[in-house]
Amino acid sequence: MQQGSPSQTSTSEAKEEEEEEGEGEEEEAGVKAKGKKGRAGAQGVKSPTKWSSVAAARRPAGKGAKERVSWVCNNCGEADSQWWGTCRRCQATGTVVQYVAGPEGGASAPAEVSHHVGRSWIPQKSKEMVPQSLQEVNKGVNQAEWRIPLSGSFGMEVSRVLGGGIVPGSLVLVGGDPGVGKSSLMLQLASNILESFNAEESSPVVYVSGEESIEQIGNRAARMSITSSKLYLYSGTDMEDILDKIQPLSPRALVIDSIQTVYVRSFAGSAGNLSQVKECTSALLRFAKMTDIPVFLIGHVTKSGDIAGPRLLEHIVDVVLYMEGERCSSHRLLRSVKNRFGSTDELGVFEMAEFGLQAVLNPSQMFLTEHDSDSEILAGLAVAVILDGSRAFALEVQALCVSGSPRAGQVVGIPSSRADIIISVLIKQAGLKLQDNTIFLNVVSGFKLTETAGDLAIAASICSSFKNASFLIVFSFLEFPIPNDIAFIGEVGLGGELRTVPRMDKRVMAIAKLGYKKCVVPKASEKLLKPLNLNMEILPCSNLKQVINTVFRHQG
Repeated sequence: MQQGSPSQTSTSEAKEEEEEEGEGEEEEAGVKAKGKKGRAGAQGVKSPTKWSSVAAARRPAGKGAKERVSWVCNNCGEADSQWWGTCRRCQATGTVVQYVAGPEGGASAPAEVSHHVGRSWIPQKSKEMVPQSLQEVNKGVNQAEWRIPLSGSFGMEVSRVLGGGIVPGSLVLVGGDPGVGKSSLMLQLASNILESFNAEESSPVVYVSGEESIEQIGNRAARMSITSSKLYLYSGTDMEDILDKIQPLSPRALVIDSIQTVYVRSFAGSAGNLSQVKECTSALLRFAKMTDIPVFLIGHVTKSGDIAGPRLLEHIVDVVLYMEGERCSSHRLLRSVKNRFGSTDELGVFEMAEFGLQAVLNPSQMFLTEHDSDSEILAGLAVAVILDGSRAFALEVQALCVSGSPRAGQVVGIPSSRADIIISVLIKQAGLKLQDNTIFLNVVSGFKLTETAGDLAIAASICSSFKNASFLIVFSFLEFPIPNDIAFIGEVGLGGELRTVPRMDKRVMAIAKLGYKKCVVPKASEKLLKPLNLNMEILPCSNLKQVINTVFRHQG
């Protein structure tokens, strides 16, 4: 066969590029059309393109079919044309492996080329993508019905954290310690999405696991009494294979468990390394935005509690949720760290039961203990009212003062620096001789009390537990239980003064609903609370000495 001239060769290459661009435009239009049909619940319609194209790196123009060998670091994904004993980017040793890119399949491009070229997941025609006005974007869109609703008390808790429901086309990352219940949460959420729609007309929800078989997932679903026929399970780790398998289903939502177990064929390195996690997340982000299908990712965490992988992962996704809980406790907290569609101040409270996660309707019950009014255990126990997001909680703070003990005190659930300040203020401003006492502080149920609104309750609990002979000459009531119908709200200053805290009205209203009859607050907030007309007595105080006289002396 006679070889063509350079001009003929360049002309033929240009034609090939134009054909590739045309095919890319048709693929993009096909993916968008399929996404719209999926929202209407249509199934079985053959799409002109494959969803897996979002996870396949494009073949660079002008590259031949010749195999090329490169060396790629499994730790950071850096590629080089020759082998070095140590990665020149992250300085890791023993992580550089050989990568051969073949002429066929997703790995047609060399590793160092696909690492950069493959990020443009879908070919786009810039001439057709023009800016649109806000009126055009929102035309015909009902914001009240835009989000995917969630039903039941479980759905209400998740919706509160997400900002009012699931946003179509959103990418949500859920992290948490091993065994905290991330997979159970996602399986229940997948079932809850289907409960909000007609079973016959609804598109399915697909749960993909790279760590468990479908039989193992099915066993968990049976234990949690999940029997929805529209919930589809799949076990796989190849991104292109996953998107190919779910395409005929046109799912309403997709769950990936977990992002550290999936990989893209066209990128070097094993699943879970930095480059694979980043590229898989980018592929799923593009898929979610083009099809309007919400995607939920479960992420592993490191020993420090951060989500494993590059920090860029949390920047790519739309929402980052953390699931918290102690192994010794059955309660779980779902907290929003990043949310492009709502507030990051909301908190969901659940209890891990035999049949899965159950929403806690009254979260304060998990932090309070029932005691008799004359119980001796109430000595050294005070109730603080704190805010987490838009929700108010009543927490029990316990203090134990041991006189003549040479040991150093321990603080659990309270920042030690804050506890030292409050103890020092009680010694200097209130006259308590705590120097010879070992003080132990604890917050019930393992909650972390970081808000300054709990300062007054900490000080009151220490006063209740403290007993000193010289001090009893003036106050003969110390080491006396605090009545169980009194709550404390306020910040303690270095001068012993009480300072107001934000949202005093919301805190006092929440504690009144729990049946408390009295509430000690800073004097400055008295005017704000008067118009509320609550069925409880407000005890305003200016400093710690007034708190001691008000709370304890009446009991003498």
